[in-house]
Amino acid sequence: MKKIREGIVVSDKMNKTRVVLVTRQLRHSLYEKVIRKKKKYYVHDEGNLAHLGDKVKIIESRPLSRLKRWYLTEIVEKAK
Repeated sequence: MKKIREGIVVSDKMNKTRVVLVTRQLRHSLYEKVIRKKKKYYVHDEGNLAHLGDKVKIIESRPLSRLKRWYLTEIVEKAK
C-alpha cells in the first residue's frame, strides 16, 4: 500500500519539482500535549501544475532522484 499525504506547496522554483510541507498532529505519550510535526517532501509535478500556496495530495513512488520519492496526484485547493 502506497502512502498518501496532504500538504501545502512551499516552493515551485524548480522545473517539474515542488516542495510540499506536510504537517501532522500527535499527542505526546507521557505529557498528553498535542504536538505539531512538519516535514518537507520533494514531489514530482510533470506538468508544473501546482504553485506556491496550493493544497495538494501526494503519493509515494520509486526513487526519481536523490531527494524525490513522491508524485503529485491532485490539487485539492488552489491558493487565493
